[in-house]
Amino acid sequence: MLVEFRERNYNMSMGKGKLSRIYNVSPELIKEVKKEIRSKIPKDLPKILVLDIETAPLESYAWSQWKQNLYDDQIISNWFMLTWSAKWLFGDKVHSGRLTPKEALAEDDFRIVGDLRELLEQADVVIAHNGKRFDIPKINTRMVMHQYKPVKPYQQIDTLLIARKEFGFSSNKLDTLGKMFGVGEKIHTTMALWIGCKRGDDRSLRDMEKYNKQDVLLLEEVYLRMRPFIHSHPNVALFMDADKSVCPTCGSDKLTPAGNYYTATSRFEAYQCECGAISRSRINNYDKDKRKHLIVSIAR
Repeated sequence: MLVEFRERNYNMSMGKGKLSRIYNVSPELIKEVKKEIRSKIPKDLPKILVLDIETAPLESYAWSQWKQNLYDDQIISNWFMLTWSAKWLFGDKVHSGRLTPKEALAEDDFRIVGDLRELLEQADVVIAHNGKRFDIPKINTRMVMHQYKPVKPYQQIDTLLIARKEFGFSSNKLDTLGKMFGVGEKIHTTMALWIGCKRGDDRSLRDMEKYNKQDVLLLEEVYLRMRPFIHSHPNVALFMDADKSVCPTCGSDKLTPAGNYYTATSRFEAYQCECGAISRSRINNYDKDKRKHLIVSIAR
């Protein structure tokens, strides 16, 4: 059962009653399993926020379906935020916000943008799929429109960019990655859901929030599966007050030697963490006297 929980981290967000029915065990055992898993997570990890937002579609007048340049007077209604969902990595709660029917009809996302801003203010690292081109710029746009102040700096992990850079998947969509990894999938929707939200339909707004929450749970699982391969991952060790070497990707001190890592002029000890990520020491272990005799190629 512990193995199953480690492979399905969104279990940590589900209640012990529901989980006890799924695994056909007692709620008390579920509680103990969760406690054991949390005990193995480093306590001083940075605050990593898994995030996703949903926005209303832009409405406009157009003469064709293809290659349109829209002028201001062709736009009937601009986009705005409908819902947001977020959870702290390995946390047991999915936070979210959605517009009320009245707010949706007025295209007024001031309240939910403010609530999301308060959460972002606490984050050290933010994970989003296509976050650098969509989620974060969209959030910043709504914040400046409502005259909110910028939040403190945080680092970003964009799982879409990582999928493109580190792998060769046939599709880099979150839904496709979740299915390929066997960790879940998005809730099926149609454009009717977005139209219903814009019209202020309460059921549509509730369904959008549910859809948004599932995206966050799925994103966490996809991120964790890809995490050992992320060469540009923020160094979580910088946030930790550790008195020994820890994995810069996950913060664990369960490191095993993995040979040497070589550059043109240096040699470093390499390590592999229990999470799978490979890292190296910052100390050059190549003999100082031997370095004097090294000859390197000239870059052209």
